[in-house]
Amino acid sequence: MCLAITGKITEIKDESAVIDFDGVLKEATLTLCPQAKTGDYVLVHAGFVIQTLQEDEGLELVRLNRELKEIL
Repeated sequence: MCLAITGKITEIKDESAVIDFDGVLKEATLTLCPQAKTGDYVLVHAGFVIQTLQEDEGLELVRLNRELKEIL
């Protein structure tokens, strides 16, 4: 089973991106998803951007992650 985390690309540097995971900034490679651009919501697994999301999907997943944090 894999776990992918939702974040928003804030900056792109060559083949990597700075991703905002609800206030935590981390880098991830764009090798598997080179079409991703600044402002996109993406799924990240093991340091790789694996999928871009529609904005409404990204916002919903961020909301659900926040809700889950409150429960745990």
